[in-house]
Amino acid sequence: MIAAILSLTLLGAALGILLGVANRFLKVEGNPVVEELVAMMPGSNCGQCGFPGCTGAAEAIVDGSAPATCCPPGGKALATAIAAKLGLTVDLSGMSDDGPKIAVVAEELCIGCCRCSKVCPTDAIIGAAKQVHNVFREACTGCSSCIEKCPTEALVMKPVPVTLQHWVMPKPAAV
Repeated sequence: MIAAILSLTLLGAALGILLGVANRFLKVEGNPVVEELVAMMPGSNCGQCGFPGCTGAAEAIVDGSAPATCCPPGGKALATAIAAKLGLTVDLSGMSDDGPKIAVVAEELCIGCCRCSKVCPTDAIIGAAKQVHNVFREACTGCSSCIEKCPTEALVMKPVPVTLQHWVMPKPAAV
């Protein structure tokens, strides 16, 4: 018994050292601009932009195959930040930016089918089969991928409610 434990421990240690050495010598360097754009994006990997996650969208923006406005959850603020970062000019007239929104469940319409929770990229929808679901407000990124999957239209996108923790003083009016 002790021989088996000792041999598995030595095998695990040797493979761990081998993986560490391989990581150091076979490291693939990424584009630092892409990594900065990924850090700026919402990170929900919702796929609304048509790319497989935020990394794919950032790579396409840097390559020039996608516009800076391709991220719907990021809105105008993200598009202008990306354009400033890359030195691009961006046309924001086609974008509608109603501010941040989150999904809200109408409890009287929810049948508990779990279709919405299966497509949520951030697991913000809480609930079990045949039970009323709810949205965890802090985890919802506003990607609206759950809206299309709901058969009873119990999910709607609403503006983020102003709470004491999220309240921001409005800018004073210019005189």
